Amino acid sequence: MIRILLILSCFLLASEAEAATFPEHPSAPPQYENEWEIAIIEVAPERLAAIEVEIRSRYPGVTVRHVYKTALHGLSVKGRRKELHELQRIPGVVRVTPISTYKADLDQSVPLIGGDTVRGYYDRSGNRLTGRGIKVGIIDTGIDYEHPDLRRNYKGGYDTVDGDHDPMESRSVGPTLHGSHVAGIIGANGKLRGVAPDAEIIAYRALGPSGVGSTETVLAAIEKAIEDKVDVLNLSLGNEVNGPDWPTSTALNKAVEHGIIAVTASGNSGPGVWTVGSPGTASKAIAVGASSPLMRVPYVQIAGRELRLDMMEGSPAWSLSRAAEWVYAGLGKQADMKNVSGKVVLVERGALTFSQKVQHAQKAGAAAVIIFNNMKGYFQGAVEGVTIPVAVLSGRDGKWLKVQTETFLRTTFRKEQDRLASFSSRGPVTATWDIKPDVVAPGVSIKSTIPGGYLSLQGTSMAAPHVAGAAALMKQAHPEWNPEQVKAALMNTAKLLYNENGRLYTVYEQGAGRIQMGKAFRPETLVYPASLPFGLVEKKDGQSVKKIPLVIDNQSDRVQKYVFQSPRLATGIQWSLPHTLYVKPHEKQQVNVEIDINPSFLKRGLYEGYVTMLGEKETIRLPYLFFVEEPNYPRIMGFQFARGEGEGIYKYEMYLPGGADEMGIVLYDPATFRYVDFIDYRQNVTNGKYEQIISVKQSIKGTYKALVFVKKGRREDTFETVLTFS
Repeated sequence: MIRILLILSCFLLASEAEAATFPEHPSAPPQYENEWEIAIIEVAPERLAAIEVEIRSRYPGVTVRHVYKTALHGLSVKGRRKELHELQRIPGVVRVTPISTYKADLDQSVPLIGGDTVRGYYDRSGNRLTGRGIKVGIIDTGIDYEHPDLRRNYKGGYDTVDGDHDPMESRSVGPTLHGSHVAGIIGANGKLRGVAPDAEIIAYRALGPSGVGSTETVLAAIEKAIEDKVDVLNLSLGNEVNGPDWPTSTALNKAVEHGIIAVTASGNSGPGVWTVGSPGTASKAIAVGASSPLMRVPYVQIAGRELRLDMMEGSPAWSLSRAAEWVYAGLGKQADMKNVSGKVVLVERGALTFSQKVQHAQKAGAAAVIIFNNMKGYFQGAVEGVTIPVAVLSGRDGKWLKVQTETFLRTTFRKEQDRLASFSSRGPVTATWDIKPDVVAPGVSIKSTIPGGYLSLQGTSMAAPHVAGAAALMKQAHPEWNPEQVKAALMNTAKLLYNENGRLYTVYEQGAGRIQMGKAFRPETLVYPASLPFGLVEKKDGQSVKKIPLVIDNQSDRVQKYVFQSPRLATGIQWSLPHTLYVKPHEKQQVNVEIDINPSFLKRGLYEGYVTMLGEKETIRLPYLFFVEEPNYPRIMGFQFARGEGEGIYKYEMYLPGGADEMGIVLYDPATFRYVDFIDYRQNVTNGKYEQIISVKQSIKGTYKALVFVKKGRREDTFETVLTFS
């Protein structure tokens, strides 16, 4: 995943006169046409073979790299941009998408989700549930199959990066460990024991050195997993594009249609709304957010406030147990470390690496370091080679602490669990308005296997394999269940979580809640689909009735009585739920859940909650969500800018979930913020991935502030970044 930092701001476009005058957009230069590129071509299924033949015969400059017949119907091709654009005109070609880049999002938490490594769980025949006989595919950085905790369960795999059958983690250039960590959570069987310690691990190395891969390698891995008929597939990877039509999301849905239980991380871009990324946007997969296991969390007290400290990866535990003097040391440069011996040092993020800041403080005798963000919100990070505690604060808390006059911080500790991690990406999904994540699982300070040893890591990458392991056990217990039933069992029995103020997390933060394996193994009833996304209602369209069919699946040996409870009544919303119903043993009954929405009585915005169904022994809560008027989702995602081929030639790309009525890139002087020039302006751009090659004036040299803006309907989104021209 390429992480692009988007600094959202809204400053004026120099003056109204300048803002109203747009240059003609430049035409594509000749270098654009000859630039080489790899793309994914999606085609109508019945035309796949014919299109492959046509490309090979009519376009000798285009190389067909992969043919996808199961994950999606299409091809991966390499050629010059001019030829690839021509392919779009072939009858039966649905879409041509340049490949995207993916990166791995980077304990003993099994008991929290209901795993019992001592007594264990058993199926109806008395067999212990350990994942035996279940094939779990892991699409990641590979696996250290020589690790003593993993070698028993490793049953082969494939490397789609190098194109061979050796999915070993990268060892020399850009060494990796992520896939081994994920594999340990699922199926470690040695010093550590994963959720499903007897599951068969099939490793697909789709992310190469430094944990980076592409749409092409991930799609090839999904395709291979379908061919290998794995039972469960884990993808602890993603990008930052909240797009349901992204190729990896559609391919993952196809894997589910082939009977695979697909589990994916929701992403580590939280806590903002709309931050879930593909393939976590796949409607049929199980997208997983991150919650905390039982933890001893440090808080520092000063000036009547308490600030929660999140520890950085690679840091020792916070060990200060009494009042400690603190000092602000700027950016943590060596020259800033004056009079810090024995003190807690507060530094701001930026300029240096985290490890450099801490090493400077450590060398000067500091007792601990707190790093605060240089912009809004929280952040994740890791340090190496440090021996003193390192914690992080949000930008707001850090700036507040920086100006306090009290000289001592007091530390207290609290036991916490089942809190949503600040980094965990939130939904909903753009365009489809699906509820994501579906569930959450422990993803904070998770200790697992890595090449040569063990390490604690955190991220939704660590949460997803808890769910994949649980799915393996459930598939062992219920081999007849399809992926939708497994997903329903996990969601129907999940535990709803509350924040530190006692407020229920929203459905787009936690989905159905934190999984509980013990309850999910033997539910008396399954209800699916397990969430109710009712979509969008526009005020101009007037009153709207939304209907979602539900299957009530009685898994018990007796007749079951069910009663639905309406959510809290509100003016403009009327529910029509099934009356009391009875379902015979091991039978299914379809019912409809309807909601009558009169938007004229409702404010514009998002409405969410839970529909409750009461059984004789269980309560099932189905998350629901709908919008009145088109929501304020980000109109711009995944912006990237780079030099092209030739003097003054540059290229950029972005994802536009709803398209754009107008869009452009404006340059400003970084010192004075005076308007310099428009380097691009477009109108009526379609939704999806958008890329362009532009020619920039020779007079534009050096570094500039850039404002990228997208107008769609009544909303204009902007963000500020820095662009350099040479």
